[in-house]
Amino acid sequence: MAYENIVFEKEEAVGILTVNRLKSLNALNPATLGEIIDCLETVRQDQATRCLIITGAGDRAFVAGADISAMVSMSAPEGKAFASLGLNVARRLEEMPIPVIAAVNGFALGGGTELALACDMIIAADTAKFGQPEINLGVIPGFGGTQRLARRIGLPLARELIYTGDMIDAETALRYGLANRVVPLADCLAEAKALAHKLTTKPPIAIQQAKAAINAGIDMDIINGCRFETEAFGLTFATQDKAEGMSAFLEKRAAEFAGK
Repeated sequence: MAYENIVFEKEEAVGILTVNRLKSLNALNPATLGEIIDCLETVRQDQATRCLIITGAGDRAFVAGADISAMVSMSAPEGKAFASLGLNVARRLEEMPIPVIAAVNGFALGGGTELALACDMIIAADTAKFGQPEINLGVIPGFGGTQRLARRIGLPLARELIYTGDMIDAETALRYGLANRVVPLADCLAEAKALAHKLTTKPPIAIQQAKAAINAGIDMDIINGCRFETEAFGLTFATQDKAEGMSAFLEKRAAEFAGK
């Protein structure tokens, strides 16, 4: 399918989704969110894609936020519907059965931070800026920021960022535990691709079960979280990949995982 606001490409088993609205610094409007949903569903159904990267077009912004020109005239019901659309995107990202990496190549504000938070890992360019500046517009984060940011960096820091609307740079994001690593802008996408290709060599079912256990467990007490992990652990023992991985280890050779 041809998209107007995003570009999707494949490099072997890695999918690359680029938000492509340069004039608006890749800001998210309803049409763009709808295209992302469509693309994510296509990727979900493609078993040949084992990892997904999300980035922004150009070298200034990952996603500069939700499109204010689209929001300014929205009524309360329309604003709620827009937030629901953004939350749908974030939930779909979080629930993808494959790892999702955000290559944050510039401003990631508001919806941009929220989009990145829904990914499994964040590779940040040294020029990246993160923040939830919605308070300065008279609103609050609407794509999950009040929930995911606190879970990622803790309540005190999340409250400060959301209440003040302040931006933080990439090194601060790394120190807060928001980003996994910081690299030069010129290397941001390449670093994400290198990590993605590494992940595609791992057993897909085990990755899927690990992701499910982590995501489910974060909202459970430790006992129920460990029970979930035990079930997921058991499921992996029924796979061909488990047999291949253990045989390869004992035979001192590289494993070749088929995703079965």
